[in-house]
Amino acid sequence: MRSEPDCGRNQALVLKHGWSAPFALLLLGTFALPAHALPSYARQTGEECAACHVGAFGPQLTPYGIRFKLGGYSDSDGKAGHVPLSAMLRGSWTHTRKDQAGGAAPHYGPNDNGTLDEASIFLAGKLADQMGAFIQTTYSGVDRVSSLDNVDIRYARTLTLGGKDTTVGVSLNNNPGIQDPFNTLPAWGFPYTSSDLAPTPATSPLINDGLGGHVAGLSAYGFWNDSIYAEVGAYRTLSASALNRIGIDDEGVLDSPATYWRLGFFNDTRKQNWSAGLFGLNAALRPDRTAGPADKYRDIGADASFQFLGTRRHIGTVNARYTHEHPTRYASIAAGDAAKLKGSLNEFQINASYYYDQAWGVTAGHFAIHGSNDAILYDSGSPDSTGYVLQADWTPFGKEESWGEPWANVRLGLQYTMYDKFDGTSSHAGDNDTTYLFAWTSF
Repeated sequence: MRSEPDCGRNQALVLKHGWSAPFALLLLGTFALPAHALPSYARQTGEECAACHVGAFGPQLTPYGIRFKLGGYSDSDGKAGHVPLSAMLRGSWTHTRKDQAGGAAPHYGPNDNGTLDEASIFLAGKLADQMGAFIQTTYSGVDRVSSLDNVDIRYARTLTLGGKDTTVGVSLNNNPGIQDPFNTLPAWGFPYTSSDLAPTPATSPLINDGLGGHVAGLSAYGFWNDSIYAEVGAYRTLSASALNRIGIDDEGVLDSPATYWRLGFFNDTRKQNWSAGLFGLNAALRPDRTAGPADKYRDIGADASFQFLGTRRHIGTVNARYTHEHPTRYASIAAGDAAKLKGSLNEFQINASYYYDQAWGVTAGHFAIHGSNDAILYDSGSPDSTGYVLQADWTPFGKEESWGEPWANVRLGLQYTMYDKFDGTSSHAGDNDTTYLFAWTSF
């Protein structure tokens, strides 16, 4: 599982009324029901974590993991007594090439900081026949606050269309893209964890977690003949009182429902599989809850993924994603926060990984953000950032013969991020290069 860091967008956004109270009550009330590689899913299905996840740890999904998510997290081994609860801890040490003046964050020094990044509790698993959930509450050790994190509650069933098996379902969630079955969209993209105490580029497309946690949405999806996927959904901002209850700051509002759509094709030949798709998000955002103009965003993107699974001894993956954003900044112009009404922002990411024996892994990724210049909106006049991420990790547990299976899982990793350009400048971009050592466990 991954808890996304703040992308640094100038507008933090939230919805206003309509669905707000019902959704908030449903999200909060779900915890009263009796009923990432999360061991609760492994205990429910009787499968090892490696059955669903590449490298025995999330969030990269195998074909089995994709089908489990599409089926509403409700597949089980038929045995009673499984409790759909898991927990997660992640701690780390962060070093940046140059000290950060004033400290990396409140209560932290300018460099070489150790911290408990997050502690999470999950309601994750089958809630009823054909219905399941992934609900995360998180304590941030850096921010020292607790909040409702990722939410995906699903109902799904299988029927026959055109003589082919078809999975259809609905998802109630709080972040456009978190419900994506292929886990290739920004909510689950590489790096799957990163430092909360290191500088990161200030700008990214809205679909890259720009609405995460502030909204509630309902989407409907279908997966036909184990190959063609389609989904459409809409989102509204949670009310100010609901956001306060779940520990999220109220900093903006969607002017109208944001729409999300997804198309994909999936091909699985057992030893290898690949997917390719398109996705989009349209939203109009006001900086606060008072009446006024809104900034409009139109995001559209394409993604592709390839996995070689073989005998599961040697596993290779490649993931790529491109997003184009077209903003029209009515609110920013009115507030004097932008010089140009229209612009563009493009983000490209690609990464490749190799895992040996579902335990030892290496991943290399490249990222690039390019956009139109704006002398007021960006400190340097440009949003451009480019660089690379390298990671090596070890996952000793999570396999059928592992100690503590299916209760224990842990990943130890070393990650290095290097920048060629940072927020529009090449000069001193390397000062932000980051070494990140982490320990990540779930149980």
